[in-house]
Amino acid sequence: MTGGAVTALVVAGGASTRYGADKLAEPLGATTVLGHLVNTLPPDWAVVVVGERRPLPRDVTWVRDEPPGGGPLAGIAAGSGAVTTEALVVVGGDMPLAAPGAVALAQALDGAPYDVAAVAAALEHARAHPLLVAWRTAALRAALPADPRDGRVRAVLDAVPYRLLDVGADPVLDVDTPAALDLVRRRLDA
Repeated sequence: MTGGAVTALVVAGGASTRYGADKLAEPLGATTVLGHLVNTLPPDWAVVVVGERRPLPRDVTWVRDEPPGGGPLAGIAAGSGAVTTEALVVVGGDMPLAAPGAVALAQALDGAPYDVAAVAAALEHARAHPLLVAWRTAALRAALPADPRDGRVRAVLDAVPYRLLDVGADPVLDVDTPAALDLVRRRLDA
């Protein structure tokens, strides 16, 4: 599983309630938060974005979860149906610096024994980040509940054999507040 054998599944259908505005549309460099993420993913990866269509600097496959707003797990379930590669990396659309971590996770999954279903980005206290995970596509589909609305992504991950990988602080940084967006902008200016 190398190069084009990976799809990025970007979950971008949330309501941005903690942020208070459409955080994915916030300006970041020459594009937006979502645009920066999509533009920095490997060019040979297919990209599936779950959410409302919006302008992006790259061609992607758009998918909507049914019903819209059913939560991240419903978005992952909807997006996984559009994936044709043997592996995918789930990425939160509000994680504009996630691309290097996504690549590292895909590489770690490629080198893992086949019974390892996923490799997740590690957070402190040896916890997995549920929206930065490389999955074997078949394993993810098999683990999804029949009705994923309002389900917990972490529960699906906890139901399969997975490994953790420390990808650093920047890839797991999500834009949930204006202060977090300011931090991302400072990281990009550095």
